[in-house]
Amino acid sequence: MLKEQKRRLRLELVAGRSALGRRITTPEVNRPGLALAGFPAHFRAERIQIIGRGEQSFALDADPGRLDVSLERMLANPDLPCLVVTRGLKVPPALAAACRRRRVPLLRTSLDTADFVGELAFLLEERLAPFVRLHGVLVDVYGLGVLIQGEAGIGKSECALELVKRGHILVADDVVEVRQKHGDVLVGSCPDALRHYLEVRGLGIIDVKLLFGVGSILSHSTIGLSVNLEAWNPEALYDRTGLHEAKTRILDVAIPLVRIPVSPGRNLAVLIEVAALNQRLRQGGTSSAEEFNKKLLARMSAGRRSQ
Repeated sequence: MLKEQKRRLRLELVAGRSALGRRITTPEVNRPGLALAGFPAHFRAERIQIIGRGEQSFALDADPGRLDVSLERMLANPDLPCLVVTRGLKVPPALAAACRRRRVPLLRTSLDTADFVGELAFLLEERLAPFVRLHGVLVDVYGLGVLIQGEAGIGKSECALELVKRGHILVADDVVEVRQKHGDVLVGSCPDALRHYLEVRGLGIIDVKLLFGVGSILSHSTIGLSVNLEAWNPEALYDRTGLHEAKTRILDVAIPLVRIPVSPGRNLAVLIEVAALNQRLRQGGTSSAEEFNKKLLARMSAGRRSQ
């Protein structure tokens, strides 16, 4: 973190250089005021410890003997990743000495406490979010991230190319990196090496940004629909009404799934556009299939009463 985000977080190393390899496992932070005061119960050692003005003032004015005992107890936990003094405050000598003795990284930032915690939480959530790589194409269609999957050669990239030509936005082709954020939100992006490139059989690799402009690409998109392209099977049962919404699970999140059979003459791009619009209607509480079903049942009920 110090090497990659030193400039953004305005960090400098004060002590504990030999322990910079400690692991950060959670985006949450902790204010160790009670632990410094000698009350270690419920101390969350696995979090980055933030030393703000209150903790710094206490450490400067506290009884040296009692403070050393509290620091030794607090820093003895091997899960503690590091401590950060905010606002560019003077580092209490007892704290620096204890960190050197215990080989715990001690850092300082010139940022205000609230600003630093906000930046740090954003960066750590990005880095520590559950992550998976999927084979497929991700296109932003009418503001909805649509993940297109299917067997190799089924036409995923060709479909994405047609969608881009119709004004939609390419996020990733071939490899989609998916991160789970804020509980149940899936955010898809493209590896840096493949960004804004599209591979189409017969054409090769094309640069979507150069061909269609900067407005045709997007760095990431929230995935709201999964579309699976399948070779047409006359014996398979495909959804004809849309009353039952299928789901697929990515990481720990279930998202709507649409299976589209592929056969000559079917305009897949138009079908995916309609699927995206239909999903946006569902998100707004409207289901075309359910509305049709209600009208049909009402007509059937009225027909029975007239007999």
